[in-house]
Amino acid sequence: MEAELIRRSREGDLDAFNRLVETYQGQVFSLAYRMLGTRAGAEDAAQEAFIAAFRNIKSFRGEHFRAWLLRIATNACYDQLRAAKRHAGSSLDAMLDNTAWEPASTQRSPEDQAISAELGREIQRAIATLPPDQRAVLLLADVEGLSYEEVAEATSANVGTVKSRLARARARVREHFSSKQELLPPSLRLAK
Repeated sequence: MEAELIRRSREGDLDAFNRLVETYQGQVFSLAYRMLGTRAGAEDAAQEAFIAAFRNIKSFRGEHFRAWLLRIATNACYDQLRAAKRHAGSSLDAMLDNTAWEPASTQRSPEDQAISAELGREIQRAIATLPPDQRAVLLLADVEGLSYEEVAEATSANVGTVKSRLARARARVREHFSSKQELLPPSLRLAK
């Protein structure tokens, strides 16, 4: 089914491409949101990614479409991060303060919901402190569930580089939480 939509998209069929957009828009937005930290930035990056994908679909060589699309989305996020750095827009703290977090379940106690919301904010803060290359690898592998090979394809890096960036990113996130053990579930707390 996907192969047929790709084939038709390569021939200029906008309806076929729109079906691909519907399939992947959640993943592209999620990646962009986690990389950029704002809903507006994520929407812009996702839109830019899909426009670029449609313009360049004829250059798609038939490898993993999801990895190809997420590479385009990652590049759109990098472009936004570079532009924000040049224009020195809002601070990272301001971006995080504007982030809305939803509790995972309404059947939990208010205390559990508050802890979960704080953990979500703290995870986002930890991810936001990572350099963009480490952030992208962490999000693609640990959040989006891509294999090392797919992450390598999505980031235009070799598998060894992906593994080392991922190890460094995980170490930095672990270090971030070393002083915030109370937010972690007991099974994830580090021994003292």
